[in-house]
Amino acid sequence: MAVTDTNYNYIFIDVGAYGKECDSAVFKQTQFWKNLLNDRLNIPSSTNKLGTDCDLPYVFVADEAFALHEHVLRPFGGHQLDELKSTFNYRLTRARRYVECTFGIMANKWRILHRPLNVSTDLAVDIVKTCCLLQNFIHKEEGIINSISSDSTTENLNSDLRQLPRSNSVRGSLTSNMIRNKFAEYFVSPEGRLSWQNQYI
Repeated sequence: MAVTDTNYNYIFIDVGAYGKECDSAVFKQTQFWKNLLNDRLNIPSSTNKLGTDCDLPYVFVADEAFALHEHVLRPFGGHQLDELKSTFNYRLTRARRYVECTFGIMANKWRILHRPLNVSTDLAVDIVKTCCLLQNFIHKEEGIINSISSDSTTENLNSDLRQLPRSNSVRGSLTSNMIRNKFAEYFVSPEGRLSWQNQYI
């Protein structure tokens, strides 16, 4: 289980759960989830940077395996979705690709992860944690070619495992569903729409 940034660095990792457990159950056992519930992640206050009619919280992007939360966005469920929901799901998937690519970069860099680790459970956990830290270190020291972007430029990364600045945030009155709907509305608004997004929904 991991939280990553857009530079393919690990911000939080939790290693050691069994593969047969569902992601949502594993996530709810992590210290990250407990800190999120108890408002101990130092997440900045809600903001109106998107120009919506209300302040929206900073959020983590997740897939359908995770529960919707004030600070965790997941896709709309179902197959017969209208344009608003389909667009939201597409934009969320584009944002979520960073965590998927982070895992792919690590597995291709450290080929030991291409096969089952024939070691004790404790050592396997240490190997995975070490690979995550080494990946962050290499990205910081050498940069990484961003193969996802159109120009494939080399970026100098300076992202470390760190805490966000503390804010005196007060939980807003918006429910998780309302927050997701506000983001969805923004993605189809003139301010938030991408000119080509309708080609992919």
